[in-house]
Amino acid sequence: MEDKNKIEAILFITGKFLSVSDISNMTGIKSEEFIKETLENLKKDYETRGSSLDILNHEGKWKLNVRKEYLHLTDNLLSDTELDRPTQETLAIVAYKNPVLQSEVIKIRGNKAYDHIKILKEEGFITSEKSGRTRLLKLTPKFFEYFDVVEDNLKLKNEKE
Repeated sequence: MEDKNKIEAILFITGKFLSVSDISNMTGIKSEEFIKETLENLKKDYETRGSSLDILNHEGKWKLNVRKEYLHLTDNLLSDTELDRPTQETLAIVAYKNPVLQSEVIKIRGNKAYDHIKILKEEGFITSEKSGRTRLLKLTPKFFEYFDVVEDNLKLKNEKE
């Protein structure tokens, strides 16, 4: 169950098509066959529940997506938020891995994440300090206050994995 949740979280956070190999690297789950089975089961779960979400498989790559009939709802919501969705997803990666090397975030999110990181630093949600050839990204107290997250709970969650 924990591995299934990890796979689902990765699909949710990245918001893009991922290969089974990508998912394996991000979750630390070695068996690609297990990942494929889990993805198929998750896809069936979403279909059976009649969820507004759907797991798509295109040319061997997987993505969690909002079903077409509900996209109109998300357009309105995303325009009302302070951070656009891609920036929020980059922040979710930083929060999940806190602290994390900028190079790792870029590897997961792509080159657009440089822009997201700049915005997140300007908004005061993360800090950045030099670490070798890259930068170390950390959450700020503003992040914990704004999102009403207790830092110790986030640390405990990360230690359990």
